[in-house]
Amino acid sequence: MLKPLRATALAILVCSTPSWVLGADFDGSKPLICATIDSHFCDIGEVCFRTLPSILGAPDFVHINFAKKAIVGSSQRSTQIRYMESGDGQLLLQGTELGYGWSIALDTKTGGMSATLVNRDDVFVLFGACTPS
Repeated sequence: MLKPLRATALAILVCSTPSWVLGADFDGSKPLICATIDSHFCDIGEVCFRTLPSILGAPDFVHINFAKKAIVGSSQRSTQIRYMESGDGQLLLQGTELGYGWSIALDTKTGGMSATLVNRDDVFVLFGACTPS
């Protein structure tokens, strides 16, 4: 009876990954690839429109290279990360590109991502998920 219990405990110990190990993947120490999954487009005075990211021209995947402080889209277009802040279970990234200010909030536990691109007329909101690349 004791042998199956030990085997079960050992299997749980070996197969489970501590949350601090998973969190290390999304703390800015490893490059990430992020898939955009859902998006919204908001125009001043209008109701926001929900659509697929590709319809808005957003890349299907973006690579976040923390060492080079750069984000590279699927079209190989690159933008510089100008500001990073870590805390409260998230990593915040900010920059500018093509007349838009952008922000990315990355969940340091799950790799979930929310991003905004904003200028004086429009707002794009993207949701996605990241994984180490």
